[in-house]
Amino acid sequence: MQIPFMTADEAAAHIQHGDILGIGGFGPAGSPKTLPPAIAARAIKEHAEGRPFKVDVITGASIGSSCDGALTQADAIDRRMPFSVNADLRKAFNSGRVRYTDLNLSDNATHIRQGMTGPITWGIIEAVEVQKICGKIRLYPTAGIGIAPTVCRLAEKGVFVELNEWHSQRLIGLHDIYEIENPWNRRTVGINSITDRIGKPYIEIDESRIVGVIRCNIPDEARTMLPGSEATDIIGQNVADFLVWNMNKGYIFRDKLIMQSGVGSGANAVLGALGQCPEVPNFSIYTEVLQEEPLRLILEERVNEASTGALTISTDKLTELTDNIQCFRDRLIIRPSEISNCPEIIARLGICSLNTAIEVDIYGHVNSTKICGSRMMNGVGGSCDYTCNAMLSTFTCTSTQKGGTISSIVPFCSHIDHTEHYVDAIVTEYGVADLRNKCATEKAEALIAIAHPDYRPLLREYMEIARQQGGHTPHIISAAFAMHDTYLRKGDMRLTDWREYMH
Repeated sequence: MQIPFMTADEAAAHIQHGDILGIGGFGPAGSPKTLPPAIAARAIKEHAEGRPFKVDVITGASIGSSCDGALTQADAIDRRMPFSVNADLRKAFNSGRVRYTDLNLSDNATHIRQGMTGPITWGIIEAVEVQKICGKIRLYPTAGIGIAPTVCRLAEKGVFVELNEWHSQRLIGLHDIYEIENPWNRRTVGINSITDRIGKPYIEIDESRIVGVIRCNIPDEARTMLPGSEATDIIGQNVADFLVWNMNKGYIFRDKLIMQSGVGSGANAVLGALGQCPEVPNFSIYTEVLQEEPLRLILEERVNEASTGALTISTDKLTELTDNIQCFRDRLIIRPSEISNCPEIIARLGICSLNTAIEVDIYGHVNSTKICGSRMMNGVGGSCDYTCNAMLSTFTCTSTQKGGTISSIVPFCSHIDHTEHYVDAIVTEYGVADLRNKCATEKAEALIAIAHPDYRPLLREYMEIARQQGGHTPHIISAAFAMHDTYLRKGDMRLTDWREYMH
């Protein structure tokens, strides 16, 4: 059998209304870029002729705009899971036009294997190389993997492969492909140190499962990382001071510091600032997404080694990585999302997690997904995987947003993704609230102390009134969301009188 090369339009002709697409990649890294737009064009044509055409899209995490953006603009998505940062798709989630299922990334491949998401119809993945050896096809991923191994194995009608020749074949060998067994046959995932290899550097499937290979030459649709600010620099220093204090106390290991960092410019800047602090010893990274600052720190030998689910970096930085591949060859591994986010490994390695909060309430609950409790931002991603299992679980946020009209610390979160039981510390530019070994009211005092000065009197007043009503976790039920309500009505959280909400 010869490798069946075809065009994107020829491949898109196979896709039917109601199909479930399992798409490889993680973020823009490894995301297919030519078949999804062809499917979107097909949807537009079908709609124009009065026929329904929508598909379900299941991915490893967010994917590139040529997939999420093009399909959303064509009104071609019925259901999407488990995470996306695309602005068009976010609007579709919040309008109800696309049914969205938010999910911990570590559970995604397992749910597919269990059949909970429905049978995957087609797999669509990106590869830098396709090899045929003894009736088997070896697919070498590009800069991200996600759920590609699972969808390649389970897609009922087969797999489409985008052979993206923009990517350097120097990426071959960086991957470690391993799929976790079902729970009743599950073995220990044998990663005991960052660069342990437990799988193969390629995805291997029967050649009969390859429906089509589409040649393309398209760079990753990387998001631009904004530079750090004075606030993120201070937060980075506060995180560094907190880590050093924990090391001196013996709570975490000085010679085995392993960090995880979440997604976005803020997380990228904070990790970069952390690397600039001489008090912090050289460290390693085990994370779901590796952004630009950690790669710089690897080159500077501040980061010893790193494991990730994807390289979500600019095209220039990805080219720089492949040009310096020998510096990364033994120090960097790219894994499927169920391994990069595996709770078993996170707990075993003693990882210190560092994620970003939208808001935190005075008792330590964290909202990382929904604005004012209802409007989805991106999704929970892998933050729960790390927060619930890390040795030290930390969230960072600037104390205010929108020019000071929004406080990141509030009486009660409008939505809760991470309960107080798993959150060890919150860091703002005003300090660190260490929540461990504290009762509810002690947590409140620590968190109010790192709120923006404009909001501290307001939060203290709420707390004092609430304590008069008693209870382990004092709240004024009628006023718990007063700051949110004031913002929605007036555009500023700084209300003038709590009594307006007490009844």
